[in-house]
This record gives sequence, C-alpha cells and structure tokens, in this order.
Amino acid sequence: MSIPYLSILLALPVLGAIVLAFVRKDNHDAIRNISAFFTLLAFVISVGLFFAFDSGQASAFRYVEQAPWIPQLGIQYFLGVDGLSMPLVILTTMLSFLSILVSWHINMRVKEYFALILILETGILGVFTSLDLFLFFLFWEVELLPMYLLIGIWGSGRREYSAMKFLIYTVFGSALMLVGILWLYRESGLQTFDMTVLGQAHITSQFSLIIFALIFMAFAIKLPIWPLHTWLPDAHTDAPTAVSVILAGVLLKMGGYAMIRINVSILPEAAVYFAPILAGFAVISILYGACVSLVQKDLKRLVAYSSVSHMGYVLLGIAGGVTGASLMGFTGASLQMFTHGTITGLLFALVGLVYNRTHTREIAQMKGLAHRMPLIAIIFTMAGLASLGLPGMSGFVAEFLVFVGSFSAWPWHTVLGVFAIVITAGYLLWTLQRILFGPPDSRWAHLEDASFVDAVPIVVLIIVIVAVGVYPAILTDMIQGAFPPILERLGTALALVR
Repeated sequence: MSIPYLSILLALPVLGAIVLAFVRKDNHDAIRNISAFFTLLAFVISVGLFFAFDSGQASAFRYVEQAPWIPQLGIQYFLGVDGLSMPLVILTTMLSFLSILVSWHINMRVKEYFALILILETGILGVFTSLDLFLFFLFWEVELLPMYLLIGIWGSGRREYSAMKFLIYTVFGSALMLVGILWLYRESGLQTFDMTVLGQAHITSQFSLIIFALIFMAFAIKLPIWPLHTWLPDAHTDAPTAVSVILAGVLLKMGGYAMIRINVSILPEAAVYFAPILAGFAVISILYGACVSLVQKDLKRLVAYSSVSHMGYVLLGIAGGVTGASLMGFTGASLQMFTHGTITGLLFALVGLVYNRTHTREIAQMKGLAHRMPLIAIIFTMAGLASLGLPGMSGFVAEFLVFVGSFSAWPWHTVLGVFAIVITAGYLLWTLQRILFGPPDSRWAHLEDASFVDAVPIVVLIIVIVAVGVYPAILTDMIQGAFPPILERLGTALALVR
C-alpha cells in the first residue's frame, strides 16, 4: 500500500492547529515553535516529493489518492499533482513556513493567529492537489474565513473594510463558480466531478461559453485582473506582513492555476473563443498596475499594485498558449506564478521589516536606510531587480517565456507588455533610490538591521530567486511535461473553431 503523501501534507497544518488548542494561550514561545515545526515538516515533505517527481512523466498525475466519497453524485476524494501543480505545492509550504517566522513578533491573540495561518495553508494546498471539482470547490472556500479573520483582526488601518471587501469579492466569485461547476456537471452527462475524466471529454454544449465565463469570473477575481482587482490593494495594505506574503505569494496563484486546470483543460473550445478577450484584459492589467504603482506614496500599496501588473503576464501567457497552442506561453505563465510568489512574497516581507523599525510606510519619509540596515537594503535591491526582470533572476526567465509564447499569437499585446517593463523599472529603481540611498536621516539613527529570525525568510527567498534565475530547468522541465495533453485538446479545438 502506497503512502498517502498528499493527505499527510494536507493534514499536518490542521494537526498543528489542533495541537495549539491544547497549549496555554499565554505560552507564546510554545505556540510559535509548534507552528514552525508543523509548517517546516510539511515543507520538508513537499521538497522530498518535488525531487522524487519524475519530470519525464509530468503529464501523468503522481502521488494519486482516489476513493469514493459520495458515489451517488460521482464525488470522490481524489488528490494528485503533476508538473503544473507540484511547483505551487512546494511554493505554498515554503511560504507558509517562512510566514510563521515573519510572524514571530505577533503578540496579540497569538494562538488564534497561528492556528488560522495553519488552516489557511491546508486550504491552499487542497486547491492545488484536488482532482475532483467538488473537492476543489470545498478547499477553495476553506481559505476564505481564515484570510478574512487574519486581515480583520490583526490588520491595520481600515482592516475591517478591507477584510469585508475581500470576502464580498471572493464569495461573489465563488457563487458564480459553483453555478458553473454544477452546470458543467449537468451538461457533460458524465455524472462525475473528476477533472481527469472531464478533461478527456468533448463538451460541446451550447452553454459551454456561459459555463466558461461563470467559472472564469471566480478565477479572474482571485488572480486578479482589471477591473476586478480593487480588493487587492486594500487587503494588502491593511493585512499583517505574513498575511500579505501568503496572499501575494500563493493565494493569487489559485486563480491562474485554476484557469489552466479547469477553463483551458476542460473547455478548450470556449477558451479559444475567449482568448482575444483574455489577451486584452491581460495588457490592460499589466499597464494599469505598472502606471498606478508609479504614483504610489505608500510602499506596501506600491508592491500591491505591482502584483496586478505582474499577474497580468500570467494571463497573457495563458492567452498566448491558448491561441497558438504554445508550450512556451503556458510554461511562462506557470513559471511566472512561481517566481512572482517568491519575489513579491520577499518584497512584502522586506516592507514589513522596514515598517516594524520605522513605523511608517510613506516613501517620502524614508531615505538613507541602507546606512542603518545594510542586509535589508542589499536584499531589497536584489528583490527590486528581480521584480523588474533583470537577467540572472527568476523574473526575467518567466517574463521572457511569456513573451516568446505570446508574440506569434498576440504581437501588439506582447509589445505593450514589454513596454510595461520600462515603467516597472522606473517605479522600482526610483523607489529604491528614495528609501535606501542618499544621506541618512537623523530620525533613523536608532534603526537595527535584520535579526536572525528576520533574516532567514528573506535570505531563503533570495536564494530561491537566484537559483531559478540561473538554472530555470529545475522548474521548466517539470512544468513543460504537464502540457502535452492540454495542447493536444487545444489543437483539436483550434481546428474546429477555425
């Protein structure tokens, strides 16, 4: 009997939350150490699964666990990973562990805070490992309440407003997705929620375009794309640092992942039909996010709007992959999800370190911080260069693949996307110059550099960013192996549409 690795991975954070329930609420050290232990153990297991993964067979799902759950409705407990989901699984476990370290200074309702982080990790992992649509939807909903509470209780500023806005947007999207999933279940006539079966069927219902649109709306909100993005800057600005790391690092990736796994894989003809619209919204998101970032005065809000821009590249890669049945487009989109998770997660962690020391996020009030915090300044500079796509960093590889994969199908869209890099370089370099360099302000004479606990997350993330930038094949070989079946279905769909 094979070991149920994925079930263990999903259960570990929940088990950690259960253990926390028996710890005295004033024993903060024990709470932190238990949370770190369970998230670290999940990360170690995911690393083992990652390196044991056979990239030559990435199109086949690995570590599969399948058992009937509600057989009358065709619902199963069905887990598995392939080359598309495995990188996102390891990204989730890594950022969850690092977020525990980032949260080491939390001293308000500590037990509840760390328990919610652990439950949130399970919800996100469930999304990336579920191969049954009903199970996928359940895990999609699991993350809503923890994220709402983490922002609403431990956030700052207008935290209640931001938390409620996040909840309303995502619940609205979830309602549309549920309608779409149930409609898909009915129209397929297969009496199953099994994604692998639905992905091999030819669903030619006259309602397929409506089903695609309903499901896509939920993922577009989560990604997010313009104009469904407005919840994101507020949520990021008012969320605790660790929550911003998880939100930017993996929560947004649920949208891009699900578009490929469900919209493109199960409804390829509808994906071909909507591809021009996706490409248009991708470019608007890229340019809008970059231009709005250029005028931000709040450092955290700047990074939040940059996420809108960078996630637009994911949508552009998907649109290019659909229209041209392009392996490079899908590979770029998938790699962009991973690299954006590490780069933007790092940027939010650094913003949190700066805020904890200066107690301000106003860019105009900061200058010369490099004199007081050299390690933070060095890694902040490297993270900024990675975000603008400097060769040798992971961001460059991902964006280059997106451009290669989308150019033949959408040349002008791609040119505009490339132009946005100039704007990105402008606001990032200008921001780094204003907050890090120049004569030090006397107000910051007391500032200290990162402690050991502070340094671990940012050093680990910058190592991953450089490693993927220097040797991207560690991810691209795995990712590319996942797409032959999808490309085959898209080739058939393109022939029918044309």
